[in-house]
Amino acid sequence: MKKKIAIFTSGGDCAGLNAVMRAVVLSASRLGWEVLGIENGTAGLLDSPPAYRRLTPENFDNTVMRLGGTVLGTTNSRNPFEYKMADGKVLDRSDELIAAFKALEIDYVIGIGGDGSFRILNRLMKKGGLKFIGIPKTIDNDLNMTDYSVGFDTAVAVATEALDRLQPTAASHDRVMILEVMGRDAGHIALTAGIAGGADIILIPEIPYTVESVARKIAEVKAGGRNFALVMVSEAVKTPDGKKFEVVYHGGETRYGGIGEYLGVRIAQATNSETRVTVLGHVQRGASPTFNDRLLASALGVKAVDLLREEKFARMVAWHNMNVIDVPIEDAISECRTVSTGGVLVRTARALGISFGDA
Repeated sequence: MKKKIAIFTSGGDCAGLNAVMRAVVLSASRLGWEVLGIENGTAGLLDSPPAYRRLTPENFDNTVMRLGGTVLGTTNSRNPFEYKMADGKVLDRSDELIAAFKALEIDYVIGIGGDGSFRILNRLMKKGGLKFIGIPKTIDNDLNMTDYSVGFDTAVAVATEALDRLQPTAASHDRVMILEVMGRDAGHIALTAGIAGGADIILIPEIPYTVESVARKIAEVKAGGRNFALVMVSEAVKTPDGKKFEVVYHGGETRYGGIGEYLGVRIAQATNSETRVTVLGHVQRGASPTFNDRLLASALGVKAVDLLREEKFARMVAWHNMNVIDVPIEDAISECRTVSTGGVLVRTARALGISFGDA
């Protein structure tokens, strides 16, 4: 029997989203199923008329998987349970959204998102009795129950390349270079790219640090005959006394930002070194996806359609021990997966002589 799938991206963009959609569309078409792409996340269904398009294999040739971003658009500020209207009122529009899914005669829903999106979507699908599968994407790689999420590998590649580019400048000018990267409340990007890019110091929110310890490591590097040092810092790192650095944007939204500049001033004072700060910001979200993200996106997209065919719902597809599995969506959103301070990457970094500013 012909089925109809609704698919959308939710939350922040990242590389690999189009590759996920391509895998879903190509897999579903082999079953004779129809795929509707909802524009701008679930918010597209609240437009009048609903904003969606039919997705066919012809829309997803092998050029689309090379594209960054999402061809459907996305949003990270349109919670249907707390929907902010143009006049400033906040309404619960979840019933409208559920009605839109049913009006389109949707059989199955596939959402590509992170933990915040999945919490909202899980609640919405339960309320509407909708058959839902989640596909994990987040550059932060902080979703529980999956080793990797779509977008993480590309973000790490961008951050690693940034360190590669900063190193010659640091050496040419006898500088301490600080690179601030994204990662929200987990230090996976900073840790992974810091090791791969040869950082001398990696600061992540999971490990407390002191400026004095950072300064000692820089002095040690210089005493060893090198005239520069590389410092990788996650945006979620706090000051040693526990202060968060956040920027307030238009509309009152707050985001991390500023810890790199804070450290730049204090490291310069503590070491008498010329110090420069680079903040990658949204550069990490763009670019063509790496081969790893394309492969992961393809495998997870195919698995999602397999689960629908098997009538297994309220699941998240996941990558675990070189295999694609599925887990209850409730388990995937049960907690934020932060860096294990005793894990293999932290142990590796310490064995390489990288400092976390804690000793």
